[in-house]
Amino acid sequence: MAVAPYAKQPWKCLYLTSEVLFVIVSLPVWAVTFLFIRPRPTWSWAQSMITAVLRIASSVPNAIGVFLPLPDYRAIEPTSDAEGVWIDGVPHLITSELKIWSAVANVAADRIPGYWYARKGFSLKPTSPIKPGQRVFLFIHGGAFTQLSAHPKSMTSTLTSSLVELSDDAPHALSVEYRCSSTSPLPERHPFPTALLDALAGYDYLVNVIGYDSRNVIVTGDSAGGNLALALTRYLVENKGTAGVPLPSPPGRLLLVSPWVDLSNSHAIPGSAAFTNDVDVLGSCYAGRECPPYSELAYLRPFGMGMAFCNRYISPASLSPFVQARFEGFPRTFIIAGGAERLLDQIRTLRDKMTQDMGASQVGYYEGMDAIHDFVIFTWHPGRFDALKAIQEWLA
Repeated sequence: MAVAPYAKQPWKCLYLTSEVLFVIVSLPVWAVTFLFIRPRPTWSWAQSMITAVLRIASSVPNAIGVFLPLPDYRAIEPTSDAEGVWIDGVPHLITSELKIWSAVANVAADRIPGYWYARKGFSLKPTSPIKPGQRVFLFIHGGAFTQLSAHPKSMTSTLTSSLVELSDDAPHALSVEYRCSSTSPLPERHPFPTALLDALAGYDYLVNVIGYDSRNVIVTGDSAGGNLALALTRYLVENKGTAGVPLPSPPGRLLLVSPWVDLSNSHAIPGSAAFTNDVDVLGSCYAGRECPPYSELAYLRPFGMGMAFCNRYISPASLSPFVQARFEGFPRTFIIAGGAERLLDQIRTLRDKMTQDMGASQVGYYEGMDAIHDFVIFTWHPGRFDALKAIQEWLA
């Protein structure tokens, strides 16, 4: 199957119409079926119905490319729920392999928006000077590197809004509007490592512009954003102290929610969660059953899919012997996974690798029973409250 074969009109309209009709026809069938048989015994009827619809929706980007029209890096869209700011690019902080990858991909640092979120009762943007000991979240949203946004209109913003309510000393979060990737038949733009350059700019903004102590920054990401949060932290750890490059010190903590950490699909083997967790919202392309998803091809376009089998910044949990991902020097980390998500095995591998290199006391892990991928962003999900409470306890 071609990648994003229905990206252009009239095929896009016809495809979306057919998907909507399929859901309409399927709804009564699902409604009756789930009265007697549920995808997971612990799921309610409503949870089963919602997940079935989301599973269809998650396959749409692989067919048409960009799905939801949302704010992006080109402008700040005003909102009463967050405060937009411009974040300058940081070309002076690009060094080592990142400099080489940027040259190969022909990408450069650039100015991007960010959105400040705050706890109820606080000003949206923190006031200067920053109080000693005050912590802050740097949030990097998910969306398979190609979708969604840092703006409150995006579904991932529910997590950002919840995080700022969890700890008295961390009432603010900055969500980075990084440049999302796309490829043919859509415009070819912003491949790896563009999003990493933007995440680095967001981190530097918190430390060197706003004035947060790097030890008080909690780098956070969900799904593909979790991948980027790991890559950003790795870059800061591995290049700390590089002569002539004034990199900020690494963050104090790292929070990963359903991180996508194996783009090589090395965990997609018979009997693995990538196959058996087929009730997840993620489609079968994440089990390696189809051609690589549009998102991977867009993200890795200048380098080819082979890059996923040998690059620790892209696939830190890959089982490929060519990926030498180590985690010495990483900050205290908390990882969340869903027990019913297709990425479960790769997330467990990441947990085990980090524990081996960092020690059990430095790596926390929470697995939501029968929970789907990125379940913490869904306000309707019954496992969300317990996951947020686990994060709150880790932050204490």
